[in-house]
Amino acid sequence: MRTRTSLPPRLLPILYVATAHLMLALAFGTVAFAPAEAAGFFYHPRLIAIVHLVTLGWISLSILGALYIVGPMALRMSLPSGPLDYLAYGCSAVGVAGMAAHFWLADYNGMAWAGGMASFGILIVAARTIGAALRAPIEGGVKLHIALACLNVFGAAALGIVLGANKARAFLPGSALEYAYGHAHLAALGWAMMMIMGVGYRLLPMVLPSDRPRSKSLYASAILVEAGAVWLAVAFFTGGRFVPLFALAAAAGLVAFVLHVAWMRRHPRRPPAGLLRPDYGARHAMFSLTCAVLAAALGLGLAFSPTSDASLRLAPVYGVLGLVGFLSQMVVGIETRVLPWFAVYHTNREMGTCGPVPDPHAMPVRMLQAAAFYLWASGVPLLAAGVGLLGAAPVVAAGGGRPSASRPSSDPSTRGWCCATPTGGRRAGRPRCRGASSPCASGRRNRCCPPASSAGRPGGPLPRSPRP
Repeated sequence: MRTRTSLPPRLLPILYVATAHLMLALAFGTVAFAPAEAAGFFYHPRLIAIVHLVTLGWISLSILGALYIVGPMALRMSLPSGPLDYLAYGCSAVGVAGMAAHFWLADYNGMAWAGGMASFGILIVAARTIGAALRAPIEGGVKLHIALACLNVFGAAALGIVLGANKARAFLPGSALEYAYGHAHLAALGWAMMMIMGVGYRLLPMVLPSDRPRSKSLYASAILVEAGAVWLAVAFFTGGRFVPLFALAAAAGLVAFVLHVAWMRRHPRRPPAGLLRPDYGARHAMFSLTCAVLAAALGLGLAFSPTSDASLRLAPVYGVLGLVGFLSQMVVGIETRVLPWFAVYHTNREMGTCGPVPDPHAMPVRMLQAAAFYLWASGVPLLAAGVGLLGAAPVVAAGGGRPSASRPSSDPSTRGWCCATPTGGRRAGRPRCRGASSPCASGRRNRCCPPASSAGRPGGPLPRSPRP
């Protein structure tokens, strides 16, 4: 018999999930109603604000909330909630919102403290999850995935804080763009994908439903993805020489996970009574894996190709397929099945033996489930095509002369930001930048215009292609 401390808490997961949905709606709404802020070269503050709403606001907060549900129900680990857990939620929610706001305003001092607050909240839950997972009576391969994911988020958070401080007062040598690539891949591969894979080995057999893989082959995906994520970050920081090798390792880890999912599909179990067809939770999961394979193939192509206009156009497509098509949609697929279980569980606990037991498969509104799936399945390729068409628009060179193909400013006082897309003609030889309140004037610098001291200098070298 389960004790009260081993049961999913009632309020805390709802807070995480509701906040995550709000962050995702804000990110998608910004792209829909202000598409100019997501256009042009991808390394500028407002697009980074949108990306953090998706990665931290939607994916990470959803994972944290799901851990409190899936932990007791599928991972056999106890995560009781207490005052520290609510403090962690508050810090995470306020910190993520603050990061996005300060990125949008290009206020790097504020962005650094907000990032520290969000990291503090996430790390509290990660530390608790490591201990609970190591004590849980589950497969060793699943434990390894969860523990490594939690350790990787420590590294990604520390690196993000350092990069935020570097934006406020530059002190790191080398290219800020390369540091950003390393941070992004450590967080996306080492934290989000690793956690989804580890939880997926226990949860996907319940969603499909199917037999559960139990062999030592589960370790393969953890080892390969960990090698790829960590050493990809190191390779970016040290010049990018071995990026293709570690990109192959990360892709091999994803392939190992996909092969295990294929094994599950070949070993189905009888579906639970009341499960309606089509099962949109399973459809979301399978579509997200398709996007993952496409993103991995595209990432490998970028890793082995030199920087060009084509690679700069494909880089945002790679990001959309990986972050929105794979990670975000896998969260949707898991929540489609987990949240009804969570609601029915608490309903049954309150009702006791009185009254009929609700059916979790009858709770969702089928019309809304179908609309969510088909809109997501059509929206991901349309969004990828849109950012691919707009992602390599010319940007303003540091010299303030003719727009050049996606060149960052060579002046260190721009702190690594790349100039944004010019939106109109010139007045007195000064280009107007997308999103800027005024043209690049002498002695004035905004988020896309280089400082006047860089006038006459040639643009910096082309940035490396983002590697998977």
